[in-house]
Amino acid sequence: MPDTKTIRIAAALIDDGEGRTLLVRKAGTKWFMQAGGKIEAGESPVDALCRELHEEIGFSVDRAMTRHLGCFTAPAANEPGRSVQAELFHVRIAHNPIPSLEIEEAVWADRATADAMPLAPLTRDHVLPLLSALAANA
Repeated sequence: MPDTKTIRIAAALIDDGEGRTLLVRKAGTKWFMQAGGKIEAGESPVDALCRELHEEIGFSVDRAMTRHLGCFTAPAANEPGRSVQAELFHVRIAHNPIPSLEIEEAVWADRATADAMPLAPLTRDHVLPLLSALAANA
């Protein structure tokens, strides 16, 4: 029986090559997080990521543009008592997102700006430290 308390998602640490990352906020929520979403039955994580980025922010991402960073688990920001298990990918793109579907806001933020924002646990605990590591190795 599947674990109903864990939400399997594909998410992107999107950076612009200038030290900023793209953060999104869903309508009716206060938490900023990575673009991405639930992995559908029979869908690979990278295919889910490409579909979600196109649906949510208008980015057309080729699979070859992605680099898998690992699988991370954190409390779900908008669903109390549940957790997210995220297949996290790195994507470098430097164009403006077009928020659609449930995405109300999409912003580029440097690390200091992001640290001052209300962040989903996955973003705060896993993604921003990875952003810093990527910047240090650039």
